Formats: sequence, structure tokens, C-alpha cells
Amino acid sequence: MWATVGLVVLCLVVICEAGAEKVVKKQIYLAGTFPISGSEGWQGGQACLPAALLALDDVNKNTDILKNYHINLAAKDDECDSGLGAYRLYELIYQEKDQKVIIISGCSTVCTTLAEAANQWNLVTVCYGASSPALSNRERFPTLFRTHPSATVHNPTRVNVFQRYKWTRISVIQEAEEVFVTTLDDLEKEAKKENIEIVNRQIFKDNPEAVVRNLKHQDARIIVGLFYAKTARKVLCEIYKNKMFGPKYVWFFIGWYEDDWFMDQEYLKDEAIECTQDQMIEAAQGHFTTEALMWNQNRKEQTYSGRTVDQFEQALRESMAKEKKYKEMFNKNKTPEGFLEAPLAYDAVWAIALALNSSAAFLEAQNQSLDSYNYDNKAVADIIQDNMEKVKFNGISGSVAFSETTGDRMAWTMIEQLVDTKYTVVGYYDQRTDNLTWNTDATTGNELVWWPKGKIPQDRTIIKSDIKTVALTIYIPMVIISVIGIILALILIIINNKFNYRRIIQHSHPSCNNLILTGTILCLLATIPLGMNTRWIPEGLFPTFCAAPKWLLHIGFSLGYGSMFTKIWRVHRIATHTKTKGEDKIKTQVVPWKLWSMVGCLVAVDVLFVTIWQIVDPLKKEINAFDTIPSDNEDEDVEYQPEIWVCRSDYHNVWLGLTYGYKGLLLILGLFLAYETRSVKVKQINDSRLVGMSIYNVAILCIITAPVTMVISDQQNATFAFVALANVFCCYLSMALVFVPKVVFIVQHPGHDPREREDEDEKKKQEQEMKLKKILKENEELQKDIAEKDRKIDLLRKHLAMKKEIAEREAKEAERLAIDTARGVAQNGNCRLRTSIDVKRTESLRGITVFRGQIPGSCSSKDTLESYL
Repeated sequence: MWATVGLVVLCLVVICEAGAEKVVKKQIYLAGTFPISGSEGWQGGQACLPAALLALDDVNKNTDILKNYHINLAAKDDECDSGLGAYRLYELIYQEKDQKVIIISGCSTVCTTLAEAANQWNLVTVCYGASSPALSNRERFPTLFRTHPSATVHNPTRVNVFQRYKWTRISVIQEAEEVFVTTLDDLEKEAKKENIEIVNRQIFKDNPEAVVRNLKHQDARIIVGLFYAKTARKVLCEIYKNKMFGPKYVWFFIGWYEDDWFMDQEYLKDEAIECTQDQMIEAAQGHFTTEALMWNQNRKEQTYSGRTVDQFEQALRESMAKEKKYKEMFNKNKTPEGFLEAPLAYDAVWAIALALNSSAAFLEAQNQSLDSYNYDNKAVADIIQDNMEKVKFNGISGSVAFSETTGDRMAWTMIEQLVDTKYTVVGYYDQRTDNLTWNTDATTGNELVWWPKGKIPQDRTIIKSDIKTVALTIYIPMVIISVIGIILALILIIINNKFNYRRIIQHSHPSCNNLILTGTILCLLATIPLGMNTRWIPEGLFPTFCAAPKWLLHIGFSLGYGSMFTKIWRVHRIATHTKTKGEDKIKTQVVPWKLWSMVGCLVAVDVLFVTIWQIVDPLKKEINAFDTIPSDNEDEDVEYQPEIWVCRSDYHNVWLGLTYGYKGLLLILGLFLAYETRSVKVKQINDSRLVGMSIYNVAILCIITAPVTMVISDQQNATFAFVALANVFCCYLSMALVFVPKVVFIVQHPGHDPREREDEDEKKKQEQEMKLKKILKENEELQKDIAEKDRKIDLLRKHLAMKKEIAEREAKEAERLAIDTARGVAQNGNCRLRTSIDVKRTESLRGITVFRGQIPGSCSSKDTLESYL
């Protein structure tokens, strides 16, 4: 009996002590915000809040930590809205009396706002669902810790996957949120280190329709998507609409979405997704997710809290099933949003508890307690932060530890791939050791990664150059025709030189004919390099092959057409002078060197022009690419890009303009001269009419060919065929018109040329006519001389008659004067005049009579008397 009484008393004592202990426990309050009922962003508080409450219950029941304290959580819904989150913090701090020790928060946008402001109240912040890389900035967020790994932990994983499959060209589509902007910036840095290029960044706010379409237009193949689950459903629908899924595309999504995020009919209906469930499943096939490990992989191992992973999951489900909507979801094998992150919230509370436990022990050693903490006590806040950095335990989410420099969670990354409607874990990445491990099939030993049609997609459409060259069915016949033309030209040169003594050739100037044929040979030779297959030409010889047609055609044209032009020019000059001055007034003989000199000038101009072109702006290879053409084999991710290799210079159009202008003037002038001399027949150039006809054809064909080839320049077969045919036709036609008649005539008259006898008779007749003209001219001149002499004789006769009359009159006068003078002298006794003896009569050639005599008895012997009649 006393034993029984003693036992009862002992129980009462224990109960009283327990009650007394319970009464004296001090209360610690945490300020928590959980996104639950919002319409945008991550609403993971639906599962994370129950997990946090479960952790609080486990912590408060654990007698090994915080023996004298009881942790409470004041939680509010922030709807993953930063503004609302800031207001909730204001309410928790100022509208509630209880002193808050630590802030616990969820999504990145709210955590960013709260963690930046928390330092003002000396509060440590722990975030369970924030992955924004911006939160790693210790200067901006000095008191922040997070159990959710930074989104940047995905980036080394992604980069290693890119390297594994040799993808170097990546595209990114992201929602316009800071967490994703900073994640992308970090991804770009990581990718750049490994020479992986992010070629396309598409950012959107609400509607991803345009950006997905842009990705397709820019041939994006390996695409990383950074957005929340609700936005991901919109993106996936656009992926289906644009047919950006299948064996050619690889998508990387974030791994913390629910497993059925893409096919939950309620989500699709509530969010008015325009794609059906089947279409969403089809578009999602084969995509990868990278996810930091949020659940301990050893589900049977007991964690620090005393629970195994399976026990935690069961307890969480039981706790959440108390609400009808969550129970219905579990019954449908679905999970609420944030269920994957629930271990992070659970471990966050345990991390806080362990840090507070260490801080309390430290403070007690210094005769202080957590009660001394307030918003102005930075010393206690620093102690809590220091102990938070030292936290390390095995939690439901795995090994929990924080980086001292950033406060980030160190974790493994899991790689999953969707096959059919289930995610398969295909690999893991350990960030600390930079080790990527791929899971394999236990039976076959093959990797678990699934590729549609069994082929690894490429990071871009392989563009294969399809060099378009002149078809051999066109090129070879044209070369054969050109070679035949060259042979014919050589034969004609031999004939021209062998029979140059024949009048029909001699009077057509065989030297000029040789120049025409030489030019024809050069033009025909240009056909060979003009259409040669560019793939046969070595890279170093390409400029030479570019310049060859230019030189051959320029020089050939100047020799061939220039010789015909000089002939017709000479004919026009002869015809013009004959009309204006008369045939007998001009020299009709054509001197060969004058023709050569004119052709030489034309060739010299061309040589100078082409040389300047070659030196100043040489031709080089230029690739003209056209729109790509998909491969006929749909399994090949290949497109063929037609290319034409052309020879161009930097100012090609300027040089062509100068060439066409100069040659065009020659062609037009040649047409004019040929038209003007169409009815003129000159013996010295006996083939002038045939040359004129040849000029007609050459000029018209050249004038037509030049603009047409510019229009069809992108069609290599048509361009070559048109140019080659025009070239060959001009050459053959010129040879046919100018030389075939001569050859036919020589063949028909091999030994005797009847035209030569006609020429001799005509020459005799011309000589007789010249003699007659000469005689008539001499007769005319003699008649003129006789008439002139008769006139002079008549004039002399008249002069003689006049002279006789004047002489008689002068004689009488002289006699009278002599008598008078004699009388006067006799009287004075000084002088006398002897007219009969001393006066001498002379006559000038002009009929003037002169009487000269010395005056007798003059004082000077020089005194004379002259009389003119």
C-alpha cells in the first residue's frame, strides 16, 4: 500500500514539475510570410506553411534544444507580392506586440524586399523558397540565409549538360522577374567560360506568344526557360502552336514545378490555356528539368529531427488533408503548389532552432539571454547570424549547410527528363566537385536519357552550302562550240594569209581581218573560265580565274569589233569626202597602218582601263547566298543554302558603268556609221557592207545582253547560257558574214578570178579617162594662154598707135622748143641745145617713150634733159 501511495506521489511530483517547467518556458516569435492565395508567381506557401508548422511542433517537442524556450510563428499570406510582403512585415513588427527574432519568407520577390529591409531592425532572414541569384549579394543582404539553393546552382548543371552533348548555341526565354534576370546573367557568365554562346535572349511580361515565335524565326533549338509554373503553361501552349517540340528541339525548364504542372486539367481551365491536355503533353515530351535536391535521397534514413523522409511526407499529407481541397488533390494523386519545397521550409525552421539554441548557450555563458534581444540590439543579432553560419545537419532536404560568403545553401542538382507523362531522373550534378553523373539502365547499361528517333538534337540547323555552278549539260556544249569556233578562226587566219594576193582578200585588208579573227578567238576563249565549276578552282587561283574573262573579253572586243569599226569608219570618211570634194579631189587609197593605229588606240585604252581596274579594285570571290531550302529527308536537321560564287570588286557597279558607257558609245557610233554607209561601195574596202551587217548584229546583241544579265545574275545557268550564246553567236556571225563569202569565192575560182580581169580592164579605162581628162585640161589651159596673149597683142597694138601719135607730137614740140631755146641761148650767149645730135630716144617695156640728152655748154657734165611721152 505504501508502495502504491509512494508511486502516486511520485507521479504527482513529476506532473507538477512538468507543469512548472511548461509554465516557465519563454516564448520566441518568428515573423513568417507565405505565398498562398496569389494569382501570379510561386504560391508555394500552400504546402510550405504546414511543413513549417510541423517543424515547429517537432522542435518544441524536442527536449535537447531550446529547453527554456518555445518557438511561435506569426504567419501571414504575402501572395508572392513584394509590396504586400513589405506591408505584412510592417504588420508583424509594429501592429503585433510580440518581439520577432527572425524573419522567415518564401518567394524571391518578397524575400528580396524583406531581406533588404531586415537589416534595419537587426533581424536575420531565412528564406525557404527564394532562388534568386541576386540574394547572394552579401553587401546588399548581409543577414540573409536560405535553405533553397540559388537558381545559379542550376547553371553549372546546364552548362555541363551542354558540354556533354556539344551544344554551343543556346537560346533563353525568361519571365520579366528579377530572380530570372539575375539567373540568366549568371548563366551567361558560366556559359562564356566554356565558349558556349547565348545567341538569343527573349524577355516577356505576360504574353509569351511573340517571343516564342521569335525563337522559332531565329532557329532556336536548345532553349532554357526561366519562369514560374503558371507562366510555363502559357509558354508550353505557344510551343505547341509553333511546333517547337519533337526531335529537333530541347527545352530546359525549372525543376521545382509540380510533376503534373503541364497536364492538370484544373490549371488549364482556370488559367484559360488555349491548348488541350493532349496537346500540352505532346509539347512537353522530352524536356529536361534541373532541380536542386529538395528531398533527401535516402528516404529510410533518420534525419536530425528524428523523422525519415517517408515519415515526414506522411505527416505532411495527414496535416494538409485536414483541408478538403488538399485532401481531394491527394486523392487524385496530385500535390499542392510548394509540396516539392516543403522539406526546405521544414529544414528552415530546424536551422533557425539550432542557431537560436547555440546563440542561447553562448549568451548564457556571458550571463545574457535571448530575452535581451530587441530591434536595436545588434550584438545579439550578430551572435544569431554567426551561429546561423555554423549550422550543419542532415535534414529532410538533405545535408543543410550555408556558405559563409553568400549565405546560400550548398546542394546537389538533379536532372530529370519527361518521358510520356512521368519524370525520370537521368543524372546528378555535384557542384562542390563539379561532377556530372548519368544514371544508366540496370539491364542494358545505357543512359536513361531518351531522344526522339534515337538521335541527339543539334544546337542549330546545319546549314550546308549548296554551291550552284553552271550545269555541265550547258557548260560542255558551249565549250565545245567555242573550241570549234577557235579552230575555224585559226583556219580562216591561214586562208586569209595564204590567199592575201587575191583581190577579194587583198582589198578587204587581210591584216585587219587577222585582227578580227584574233579578237574572235579571245572572246571565244573567255567562255571557258566564264562558266567553269567554281569548286574545281583552287582558292589561290580564284582571283586569276576572275580576271581572265574580263581581260579576254575586253581585249577580244577591242580587236574584233575595233577592226570592223575602223573599216566602216574609213568607208564613211571616203564616202563623205567624195560627196563634198569630189572623187578626183581626195586620196582614195587606204593605208593599212592607219587602220592598225586606230585599232591599237582602242586596245591601248582597254588595256589601260583594265589595268587600273585590276590594280585599284581587283576582282575577288564574293558569295551570294540565297534562302535556305529544307532537306528532303525530314529526319535530317539540315537545310541547304544555295550559294553562287561570283567575281566582284568593291566598286563593281562603277567599273561596269564605265565599261558599258565606253563600249556602248562605240556600239552606237558603229551602228550609225554602218547605217550611213549601207549603200556605199568602196573598191578599196570591198567587204564594207558585210562588215556593216556584222556590226549591226554585234551591237544589237551586246546592247540586249548587258541589261538582261544584270537582271538574271542570281541564276547561274541562265546567266552563263545567255552570255555564252550571245558571245558565240556574235563570233560565229562575224566570221560567217566577213569571211565565208571570201572562202566560197576562192573555192569556186581556185585558179582564175574573173574579177581580177575586170579589174584590169577597168584600170585601163580609168587610165584612158585620166589621160583624156589631162588632155582636156591642157587644151583648156592652152586656150586660156592664147586668149591672154591675143589680149596682150591687141593692147600692144593700141599702145604702139598711141606711142606713134605721141612721138610725132613730141617731135614737133621738141623741134619747136629747140628752136625757141636756140634763140634764147643765142641771145644770152650761154648754151644751146642740139636736138638732132645730143638727144637719145628710148622706149620702156610699158610703152613709155623717154628722150635723154646732155645740155651743151652746161656748167656740169651731169646736167641732162629727159622727156617722157
